[in-house]
Amino acid sequence: MAKKGLGRGLGALMEDNDTTPEETLQTDGSLIRLSLSDIEPNRKQARKEFDETALAELADSISEHGLLEPIVVRRKENGYYEIIAGERRWRASRMAGLSAVPAIVRELSDEQAALLSLIENLQRENLNPVEEALGYRDLIERFGLTQEEAASRVGKSRANVTNILRILRLPESVLAIVRNGSLSYGHARTLVPLCDKCDAGELLAVAERIAKEDWSVRQTEQFVKNYGNAPIVKAAESPVEKEYYRRLERLIGKSAGRKAAIRREKNGSGILVLSFASSGDLEALIKSLCGNDFFEEETQD
Repeated sequence: MAKKGLGRGLGALMEDNDTTPEETLQTDGSLIRLSLSDIEPNRKQARKEFDETALAELADSISEHGLLEPIVVRRKENGYYEIIAGERRWRASRMAGLSAVPAIVRELSDEQAALLSLIENLQRENLNPVEEALGYRDLIERFGLTQEEAASRVGKSRANVTNILRILRLPESVLAIVRNGSLSYGHARTLVPLCDKCDAGELLAVAERIAKEDWSVRQTEQFVKNYGNAPIVKAAESPVEKEYYRRLERLIGKSAGRKAAIRREKNGSGILVLSFASSGDLEALIKSLCGNDFFEEETQD
């Protein structure tokens, strides 16, 4: 194979798939080319979700420019190399059709590998809140760390780790909404006290309403604070149901000559709200509902 000039740059060296796997690219042997078939993902790593669109875009870039940043791996007893940092790049490289990629091989213990994997994802800020919380929990449970020790190892405050771990109390159905980005970490953290007040179905209904109506965290805090006095919201209505009640509101408003609103609760009951403009208008509304002699009867009583 012809010797490559340094003037082509590291990217050019990395994108040449004719290079023999495990060929040393630097004299110190820390950077080698590995066959993709010899590399396996770290099944304990925090990140579980990979955006397919973003992966496809990265694969296109790798096809055009090569993999500009090597992945970090460690050799396992079974002869394979486990990814410590760079699973997204590894996945995109496979999509791009590469047969080998540049890699830095490190000698790491299980704890060191787990820490580096979590730190790499945290530093890149591409973990969703649920993945981050699961990563901290994994560190604590696998290696017997306290929350304070786990926080110290990843450069976070203990309060930060403690707070994000709390969201794992939420039902999986609610965590799924956090994972897909419809519900923020701030909203999720605010909902945790409701775990002691309602069941998973009710919590999901609340979370879906927050996401749908785009509540602020402050609005969510107020709702949670007053939850015992607030009606339990139901899951999102179907489009047919929504249109039916909107039509009723329009018809009632037109007939009554005032704005009408229907508020439904989980058990199927609800409240019909009719607006009024003044005390005189209120009396006129009451007479229209209860009869013109309503106030006369009230006086006689």
